[in-house]
This record gives sequence, C-alpha cells and structure tokens, in this order.
Amino acid sequence: MEFNLNEDKEVVALLGAGSMGTAIIKRISTNRIIFLGDISEENLETRAKELRYNGYIVETQIVDDMDSESVEEFAKKASALGKVKYFIDTAGASPNQASPEHIINLDLVATSVAIDIFAKYIAKGGAGLIISSQTGYMMDLPSEIEQQLALTPTDELKDLDFIKNDATVNSGVAYVVAKRANHLRVRTAAATTWADAGARINSISPGIIVTPLAYDEFEAAGEGYQEMINSSAAKRVGTSEEIARVAEFLLNDDSSFITGIDLLVDGGVIASIASGRYSLELQ
Repeated sequence: MEFNLNEDKEVVALLGAGSMGTAIIKRISTNRIIFLGDISEENLETRAKELRYNGYIVETQIVDDMDSESVEEFAKKASALGKVKYFIDTAGASPNQASPEHIINLDLVATSVAIDIFAKYIAKGGAGLIISSQTGYMMDLPSEIEQQLALTPTDELKDLDFIKNDATVNSGVAYVVAKRANHLRVRTAAATTWADAGARINSISPGIIVTPLAYDEFEAAGEGYQEMINSSAAKRVGTSEEIARVAEFLLNDDSSFITGIDLLVDGGVIASIASGRYSLELQ
C-alpha cells in the first residue's frame, strides 16, 4: 500500500538510532521522511520496524560515526531524499563503556565532523540538534582551552596538547571534556557554517535519563548516580519523552530566534553541584 501520496516531503536525519533519538523524531516527523543512520544493522531494522508500524516513512543506512566518508555518504543520501529539515545527532559512548581515547574520537571529534558535514546539506530554514550531556557543566576549563575547543579545525582537535595530555587521563574526564566541546562547537557552528547555510543548530544536555543503554552505567556506577538523584531538585530520573519535548521546542520554526545555545535538562543536578549539595568526583 502507498500510505503517503504527498510529494516533496522534507527529511529528518537521525544519527544514532537509540531510544532517545527515536522519541525525538516521533514528535517531528509526521508527513516527513525519517532517515536513520546507525552502525548496527540490527538496531536500524528494529527502529525502522517500530516507526513504520506507527505510520512513519523510514529509510535507513549503516553509518560509522568515526568515519568521515561514511557520515558524508549519509548526509548526501539524506539530501537526495529531499530537503533536510532537521539533523539530530545522538551518537556517543558512556564513560563506563569506553576508553578515554574512544570517547574523544566518538563524542568529541566525530560529533564535530557531523556538525561540519551537515552544514553543507541542511536546508535553508532547517535546524540541527546535538544531544550532549549535563557532564559538560561539571568541569571549569580555562578560557584559552575553551577557545581552542571552540575554534580549532575539526581535523586538528585530537592534536591539541590539552586533549593529548589532560583530557585522556580517564574516561570520566574525557567524557566531560567531549560534552563541553559539544556546546562550544555548536556555538561556533551556529555563528559560521550553519549561519551561512541559513540554518540553526543547538544542543541539549540531558541529565540522568533512563534508557536501555543507561542501565549499563547504573550497573557500573549506581551509587554515584543515586547520590546525584538524591541531591537533585527533581528527586528523580528523567525520561526520553521529556527530552523529546525539549528537542521539539528547539527544532520547531517557532524557535527560529534560538541558535548556538545548549539547554540543560537535568532536574537540578548541576545546580546541586554548584551549590555544594553534591560533591562530584570524576573517575
């Protein structure tokens, strides 16, 4: 059966087809083509089936986030499907799942690569969204280091002395640095390449959000997460649907005056740290 006879449908490209990204695109993809990119073929098939059974139009492509050519091909295919209205990047590894080097390569460099590439394919009036993390607020970096993270060309990021000597001391520090870099790279792109394309880009920093992937973190560092929950204003974890509602707000055309910002959605964890109610130890 032909479910949608409309022509010239816009495209929503999602890199990293996890539960949070799926929750986001469900809110913004009616009468649009969803284009899923993920390194796992099994995950792509599962997500595509779920979305198609809910009436969405779905295309998929295997993408290696850490291979710039693979990401470029994903962006090209997205553009070939139609005008790329939205690009959402949720790909990343958590501290207890990966080495410091892998986190820098995926969460920092690969994210910056995707931002650079999709600036060339996003439609005028389109919007991008990077899913970062509350951890980007957990370390105060010197202003000169932040300037380097914000302005260094993507292919030179790994060669920064700070990245080679300080950011990779352990996975926790690498994750914090990568997520802070996400904020800074988004801010720079919003004023340069994405602005030149007539498009916007922002990021969201979720707090403790329960997803299947998050359970690996809870099993590895449950005590620390429980302390964060206990000290937070909300006194609870968040859900993917809550992040999806915020994402919809930032991507929507009604928010066309918002670009280059990070929106912290953490139930008050960072406020708790800043006020001294919770003492953070990065490991």
